[in-house]
Amino acid sequence: MKVYLPAIAGFVPSEMVQCIAAFLDACYIARRADITEGSLQELDAAIKKFHIHREVFRTSGVRPTGFNLPRQHSLAHLISQIQEFGAPGGLCSSITESRHITAVKRPWRRSNRYEALGQMLLTNQRLDKLIRARADFVARGMLPPTHAPPPKPILPSNDDDDVGIVDEYVTGNVTLARARERSYPRHLKDLAQHIHQPQLVELTQRFLYDQLQANNDTSSADIPLQQCPYPASKISVFHSAVATFYAPSDESGIRGMRTERIRSTPSWRKQGPRHDCALVVEDQAKAGMKGMSIVRVKLFFSFTHDAKTYPCAFIEWFKRIGAAPDSETGMWKVKPDTYRNGARITTVLHLDTFLRGAHLQPVFGRDLLPFDFHFSYSLDAFGAYYVSKYADHHSHEICF
Repeated sequence: MKVYLPAIAGFVPSEMVQCIAAFLDACYIARRADITEGSLQELDAAIKKFHIHREVFRTSGVRPTGFNLPRQHSLAHLISQIQEFGAPGGLCSSITESRHITAVKRPWRRSNRYEALGQMLLTNQRLDKLIRARADFVARGMLPPTHAPPPKPILPSNDDDDVGIVDEYVTGNVTLARARERSYPRHLKDLAQHIHQPQLVELTQRFLYDQLQANNDTSSADIPLQQCPYPASKISVFHSAVATFYAPSDESGIRGMRTERIRSTPSWRKQGPRHDCALVVEDQAKAGMKGMSIVRVKLFFSFTHDAKTYPCAFIEWFKRIGAAPDSETGMWKVKPDTYRNGARITTVLHLDTFLRGAHLQPVFGRDLLPFDFHFSYSLDAFGAYYVSKYADHHSHEICF
């Protein structure tokens, strides 16, 4: 439904779109790991909005017999059940599926994938023994009941998965991939010529000036380019970066940490280029999308200046449309940020400003797409996009 929602906007009555959006909001809020009084108020508003707008299905003749559907009826009791029994945390009557995660899926991830059954059984046996030993140590007074295991060290990811769980104790950050790509020139001017982006040289110089003069009120835009330092070291180019962030409502590690890979590559699975979008934090004092912006990564690279390494990204900007989310879908709209001549505004940003990846969905309008439309140029073919807050639960919590 998160893909279906923006696709039907403009093709069906507005109340139908609002009904589906309200239903999705209710599902995502109820699925959160931690539910506060504010969350319950949001859930109550979403359920009421759903019950109001669903009447359009009756008045339009889509559902003439009423809404006596068991799953929809259970929404009316959801808030009282949460207040009485606590946050569902994604659990349902299928408790066997929850046990399947701890007994099968996680031991499978810890195996070497070859004849894994014996390894999985051994993992479960050892985990059970550790649990029993811990309970025995607490009973004997050798461990206090509130004693927690020591935090694990920060370990980089060894795989190339798009998303995954992280059991290590880490804080939210974005880091470049472990290995650089060796098919790119190592000098800045040659690299700019290689990727057909001549402005990369100037933007990198001004980026370096702003980094070195962080405590100065003077911006690189206010001085001549000749006064900006030139990074003379070798340039390393990467096709991806790994974002690690706290997302307990999604499938995550034991401390609620989750990883995803943000990609920027000229060839993705031999089907064309892939340049992912990301959320960057501009103002931490503002909540939600009002304090963040959407960028599209054209290149990940790093260089060294005065013995300090600068991981950064060459990006294109998107700007928000309006001062609030779209009234129908409940999602923010953005459009490419351009100069007066129509060229897209580009910048070099430090990876410290990145939060995580972002999922943009086109505002299709009323025109149908051609049959030969390819996904690789979807971020270039439309005038506006929805920032999908339904990509996952973490997106729903921050993209409001």
